[in-house]
Amino acid sequence: MTNELPSSVAAIDLGSNSFHMIVCKLEKGKLRTIDRLKEMVRLASGLDNEKNLTAETQKKALECLQRFGQRIENFPPGSVRIVGTNTLRMAKNSQEFISKAEQALGHPIDIIAGIEEARLIYQGVANSLGSNANSRFVMDIGGGSTEYIIGVNDLAHTKESLHMGCVTVSNNFFPDGIISKKAFKKAVLFAQQKLDPFQRVYNSRRWDEAIGASGSLRSIHKVLIATKWSHYGITKDGLDKLVAHITQHDHINELDLPELSEERLPVFLGGVAILYATFIKLDIEQMTVSDGALREGLVHDLLGRIYDHDIRSKTVDVIAEHYHSDKEHSDRIKQTVHTMLHQLDSNLFIETTKNIHQVIGWAVSLHGIGRDIAHSQYHKHSAYIIDNGDLAGFSRQDQHLLAAIVQTHRKKFSRSRFKKLPSPWNQDAPILTIVLRLAILLHRNRHTHDTPKFTISIHSTSIKLQFSDNWLDNAPLTQTDLQLEAKCLDAADYTLSFS
Repeated sequence: MTNELPSSVAAIDLGSNSFHMIVCKLEKGKLRTIDRLKEMVRLASGLDNEKNLTAETQKKALECLQRFGQRIENFPPGSVRIVGTNTLRMAKNSQEFISKAEQALGHPIDIIAGIEEARLIYQGVANSLGSNANSRFVMDIGGGSTEYIIGVNDLAHTKESLHMGCVTVSNNFFPDGIISKKAFKKAVLFAQQKLDPFQRVYNSRRWDEAIGASGSLRSIHKVLIATKWSHYGITKDGLDKLVAHITQHDHINELDLPELSEERLPVFLGGVAILYATFIKLDIEQMTVSDGALREGLVHDLLGRIYDHDIRSKTVDVIAEHYHSDKEHSDRIKQTVHTMLHQLDSNLFIETTKNIHQVIGWAVSLHGIGRDIAHSQYHKHSAYIIDNGDLAGFSRQDQHLLAAIVQTHRKKFSRSRFKKLPSPWNQDAPILTIVLRLAILLHRNRHTHDTPKFTISIHSTSIKLQFSDNWLDNAPLTQTDLQLEAKCLDAADYTLSFS
């Protein structure tokens, strides 16, 4: 905790239905909400038949983000967390949109997996409710996905994200707002089928309290209270009455439900169908509704990063232990890597020093986990686990970055592997990987004694290592390894010299 701590933080959720922003004041490690912004963008409705975001949808979304960007234009790097969810996970041209969106906001955007979204939602709910339940079931209906979570206190232990949301279900089963009993029954059956494989895991016998998050659930709750179909929370009896009312009409404009806004109306039926199917399938009788959701979870996650309680570091430790990584060996490599980085010109990397050291530390911890699968080509197995696993706290971009570094830490050095990484990592990661390769090479014998004294310098594509006291003359294996490494790097247009 230094003077560099930001005075305010913000989180933005680029959802499939709405974009949300929350701004909080940071006071002695505590958060106080000072501003909220929300706009219905309906990103999920803007996917064409080829799964590309249309130009019209992008324009609408970017106009919203320019307004959001004005609110956070003076926020320093590291004080804003922005995530994209289901639609940006699916859109083939999402990177094109993200590049424009980052310019509008002035901060990087992370694409998170559905399981990570579920974890963050639970964090938001857990930090917003004063519940004393031993075990909580949390549900969040988004525009393109629905998350189900079971957790205790602030720890989510069971998480699932299903590809159904209020926008997609409304579009697929109630096009143009047309209602029929048959269509509603089909929508409920669709949601039940999606939930069917998880019925036993999330059944009401396995938790003490049900909590709903998201705009869909808050809208349904407001309607039930206003109509007096429910007196506390969302109840099964209240939902039965709401469904009976809905299916008596032929179009959403005829519903005439109190507390239901015009902007929520087009996606209301999809949310009701998903919730109704969930109540039936999981045998739920009553659910309270939380104000906390994904953006609140993001803020608390960001707070952990600011105060050096980054969930990602804990995730790396758990994975390394699970795959029986040699921690002592990794710690020696880390020490050598950090020694090298301290010697290098600070202008060599574009990314911040803190992030450089953090990322390379994670890469060292995870570089050997593939050995638990097979020794041959273990670096490829390590990279596959990193790139495809559900790693708590990590964005898709984080995982792609780590996977690229780990896969390239030995044998062929492929520069093309880094080209698709977002800036500035597409420029920083190759140099960082070379540092990792050399550190691992110097610890090949896995001795516990200190590595020899050496200096390293990197200028453009030229790397120089110099050892003291004629050490290299008495280390023929290391000398041979360095010669082979020089050939690998030469094939990638780098020059390694050593003496």
